[in-house]
Amino acid sequence: MKDDKMREAVDFTEDFPKFNKNMKGTHKILIPDMLPVHFGIIVEILRADGWDIELLRNDTRAVIDEGLKHVHNDTCYPALCVTGQFIDALKSGKYDVEHTAVMITQSGGGCRASNYIPLIRKALKAEFPKVPVVSLNFAGLEKDSGFPVDLKTLLKLAFAIFYGDSLMSLYNQTKPYEAAEGESDKAREDCVKLILDAFASGKYRRYKRIHAAMFERFSKVERDRQAKVKVGIVGEIYVKYSPLGNSHLEDFLLSEGCEPVVPALMDFVMYCAVNNINDEKYYGHKKRGTILFKIVYRYLHRIQKKIIRQARAAGYEPLHDFEHLRRCADKVINQGVKMGEGWLIPAEMAALAETGTDNIVCAQPFGCLPNHIAGKGTIRTLKQMYEYENIVAVDYDPSATKVNQENRIKLMLATARENLAAQSEKK
Repeated sequence: MKDDKMREAVDFTEDFPKFNKNMKGTHKILIPDMLPVHFGIIVEILRADGWDIELLRNDTRAVIDEGLKHVHNDTCYPALCVTGQFIDALKSGKYDVEHTAVMITQSGGGCRASNYIPLIRKALKAEFPKVPVVSLNFAGLEKDSGFPVDLKTLLKLAFAIFYGDSLMSLYNQTKPYEAAEGESDKAREDCVKLILDAFASGKYRRYKRIHAAMFERFSKVERDRQAKVKVGIVGEIYVKYSPLGNSHLEDFLLSEGCEPVVPALMDFVMYCAVNNINDEKYYGHKKRGTILFKIVYRYLHRIQKKIIRQARAAGYEPLHDFEHLRRCADKVINQGVKMGEGWLIPAEMAALAETGTDNIVCAQPFGCLPNHIAGKGTIRTLKQMYEYENIVAVDYDPSATKVNQENRIKLMLATARENLAAQSEKK
């Protein structure tokens, strides 16, 4: 060096609008549509707490085009969908962009959970530089633009997820068999009202009573008992659940006379908690919050087990016990493989096979390397483990047409129907 003077580090960070607590009374917050029923319940809960929040429903091709325009095409497909949905909504003219913010959840993982915020900020800067990005996270991320979450709100969100999961499962177990069209939808609407009333009255923790009422309401829907092909849906969390991300996959399966079987969102929440616990076990990474994650996990799992017993007693197929999912994962892949959805994907595929759902759509978004490794990469092993395992990996990306995606699924369904007929003959 020519001189001994230390050069000042160059700061390449850019200014961005920050969300603060004073904006609660001035800004509308837009959130992407990942789980319409779950998020619909959560939106109403947060509205009751004084937040002006709206769940976006725009899902036309214009959303994808806006995503392609503002996000590099090598970035994962879910990032493109979320960004495109925000930009398309802000361009619609429905919102005062001077008093609007957008919100995204972050789980603190190594891929989408951490990288979406800067991607969305960069996209907004080009056309809507005054719109702040709000982070809903429980890992202390994005402190300058975070959503204030206290223990009471966390508890409400956890119960909302439990109710949303049960409602999703009950609807999918009823809709394909309903004798009168639309009765399952009415039952779901009644149950949403029941859940929101419980939150409004502060009685949302009475989950046994609320679930009993939900089971009773769906049991009133007259159903036929003709055997249907069951199809599980697994994969990256966004395309697994989002109608925009998976080209309305559940609706397509229902139109084909199938019963969709969709794993619980709470499984992903518990997966994140367990991964923080496993960091110490597998990697020697000790954190002060590990004990807290253990307490949270035990609490959530205890509630989950009680709901499972209640569902089984009511005559419904329960959602998976998370400890069973962990045992299923151990048969296929190590629980240290936790990037993205990691070991949860093969665990769900194995658990589905063990509970009578051999046919599976593994939703593979473009650009999701962990999903392709832990999802598509374990399919061969799973097919060797389970005699009737019938899995199709379907790519979801901007260039993939809905027709091609559905044709791949139809080929899987043809095999599924043959297997169902063969199993029926054995009985």
